[in-house]
Amino acid sequence: MTDPRLIHHMGAQAIEWLWAHRDGFRLEPDVDPEVGFLERFKPIGELALICGVLFREGVAGSRQARLARQLLDHTWRETLDGGRMLVRGQRTEPFSTVPFEVYLPFRELGYSQPEMDRATALNHRLDSWARFPVTPTRRLGLSAFQRRFGLPPRPPEADLTGTTWLAATPEPWTVEGHTAYDITHTVFHLTDWGEHPGGLPPHLADYLTVWLPVWTDDWLDLERWDLLGELLAVDACLPRPALDERAWTGFAAAQRPDGAVPAVRAMPEGDPDEVFDLVYHPTLVAAFASVLATSRALSALVGAAS
Repeated sequence: MTDPRLIHHMGAQAIEWLWAHRDGFRLEPDVDPEVGFLERFKPIGELALICGVLFREGVAGSRQARLARQLLDHTWRETLDGGRMLVRGQRTEPFSTVPFEVYLPFRELGYSQPEMDRATALNHRLDSWARFPVTPTRRLGLSAFQRRFGLPPRPPEADLTGTTWLAATPEPWTVEGHTAYDITHTVFHLTDWGEHPGGLPPHLADYLTVWLPVWTDDWLDLERWDLLGELLAVDACLPRPALDERAWTGFAAAQRPDGAVPAVRAMPEGDPDEVFDLVYHPTLVAAFASVLATSRALSALVGAAS
C-alpha cells in the first residue's frame, strides 16, 4: 500500500497552490465572440466539483478544508459575482449546458442563484437541451447532473452507459489522448466522482483492473502527469485498487515545491495567466486523486484493524 501520508501531502500542497493562484480562475466578459464567453467557466466548475469531493470524503486536514471553502467563496463571490455571471452566460448562450454544469456543484455546497434554478428547470423541459450535440461521455455526465439537481435525467443514465467508449472495452493500445479522458470521465460519472464504486458495471471494473497498471506505467514513463493523475483517481473509484505505489511515487515526484503539477514533463514558463491555464487542471486532478486515495487507504487501515 502507498503511504497515505505521501498521498495526503500531495493533495494538501495542490490546494495551497490553487489558493495562492485563485485569481487565475477568471472570466473574460469582453472576449472575442469567436472564442466564446463561456470558455473560461470550465476551470471554475471543476474547482467546485473537486472541492465538493474533498468535503464529502472528510479526510482533509483543517487547513486544507478551510482553503477549499475560501476558494469556493472567492470564486462564487468575486469571479461569478454571486452567480450573476452564470445568469449572464445562460442569457448569452440560452441552450448551453455550461452554466448548469458549473452551477450544480456550487448549489450542492449551499450556494444559490434563483435565476439559475429557474433557467435549469425551463431548459430541462426543452427537447433541444436533451439533444444538444455532445460526446456520449458528456451526455452521461449531464444526465447524472440532472439527477443530482433533482430532475429526471434526459436521457436516463442507464440508456447512455452503453454508448460510451469505455463500454466498448476498447483494445488497450487505442486508449490514448482524448479517448483516455473519455474513459476516466465515464468512470467518474458512473460512480458520482468516486462516491459510489458500485455504480461501475462489474465487467468494466474488471477491464480497468487489468489495464490500469499498463496505462499508468506507460504514462509515467512518458511523464504525462495529467493523464496519470486521472488514472490514479479512477483506481480509487474501483471496488478494489489495481495500482501499486510506483504510480503514486512518480506522480508525487512531478509536483513542484509550491504544489503545482505540470500536465506533461516539466513546468512551463512564461506569462502567469498562460502558465495557470496549462497547470491548473493537473493540479486540481492531484487534489481530487489525493482525497479519494487517502479516503480509501484510511478505510482499508480501519478494516484491517477491526
